[in-house]
Amino acid sequence: MSSQPRRTLDRKNLATRVGSALVFAAGFLTLLYFGESQVSKIIYLGLLALATWMGVREMTAMGRKTGLNPSEVAGTLGAWLLLVHFFLVGTEDPLPLWLALAITGLLIHFGMLLFRKDPLPNALPNQAVTWLSVLYLGLGLGFQMKLFMFNTTTRSNTGGRLILALYLITWFGDTAAYFVGTLLGRHKLAPKVSPKKSWEGAAGNLAGNLIGAFIIKAFVCPDWSPVDAIALGLLLGILGQLGDLAESTWKRGADVKDSNMGMMGIPGHGGMLDRVDSLVFTAPALYAYVHFVHGLN
Repeated sequence: MSSQPRRTLDRKNLATRVGSALVFAAGFLTLLYFGESQVSKIIYLGLLALATWMGVREMTAMGRKTGLNPSEVAGTLGAWLLLVHFFLVGTEDPLPLWLALAITGLLIHFGMLLFRKDPLPNALPNQAVTWLSVLYLGLGLGFQMKLFMFNTTTRSNTGGRLILALYLITWFGDTAAYFVGTLLGRHKLAPKVSPKKSWEGAAGNLAGNLIGAFIIKAFVCPDWSPVDAIALGLLLGILGQLGDLAESTWKRGADVKDSNMGMMGIPGHGGMLDRVDSLVFTAPALYAYVHFVHGLN
């Protein structure tokens, strides 16, 4: 297996990343603290809607970079419908998933057919990329909304606790991967897709995920067993890295470094897709675990 020379930390970029993260964390933790209030849930829906629009915008821009012309409007509206579905589910389900998907299909297939003049050979890839943006962001971020909407009688602010668990476990892994990969990385993990990622960084990622899961067990979700902490640390760690690699393939295919490509992004963190690429995989996984293992609905 090939090796790579030792790299050093980019201290300037690291300071920017940390500063942005601290500003976000302050507001985020405040929101989660008041997570049981309906106002907090509406604010969180708005934040996810903003993140969804930014993500769809970046995906469609990457599509245009490759010569396609996916629809940012149809992609954003379709993803928003999925977000609203997850927000409303449990309140007599006025917007069932089948209806949200049906309306999205009309927006994409008939809207793009009737109101745009794209070359006919591009119809399939244009609509396919638009659908991908809807499902990738609408479902990936929608399951965050679903987690935040959880309320149980056994423990206060269940939704806020689960969202904090999701982010902390995922971020601990990302942070550990950054430092371990930068300082110790020698053996490339996926050189064709992401040359800077290493097996050492991947191992550090999993170690960080496990540390984050046990911190959550100790201070946030004390009803978790050690088996829960290990299972969720590994599950979210593996899927989070797969999500990161999936987005890296799109950037590599479009020949871009950051998903925002000069558009509005997060200082030190690139574009929105660069920030949520792991979370869109880990949020559905966490929901599935607490639903099927712990029986939350």
